[in-house]
Amino acid sequence: MTERSNRLIRLKEVQQLVPLGRSTIYDRMHAGTFPKQVDLGGGIVAWREQEVLDWMAALPTLDQKAA
Repeated sequence: MTERSNRLIRLKEVQQLVPLGRSTIYDRMHAGTFPKQVDLGGGIVAWREQEVLDWMAALPTLDQKAA
């Protein structure tokens, strides 16, 4: 069984995982094509790490794009 991460990660860590800028992440999030953030209160938001990893895993590979 694969262990799933329960970590919450902040924007800087999301940007280390995916090669997208802040504006692009928020644009895609609002368009429904990137995982939504979690409001932790006090103006602090984070993303569920596993949702970001699942999003990355679902991206087409180069082989899939060529088909």
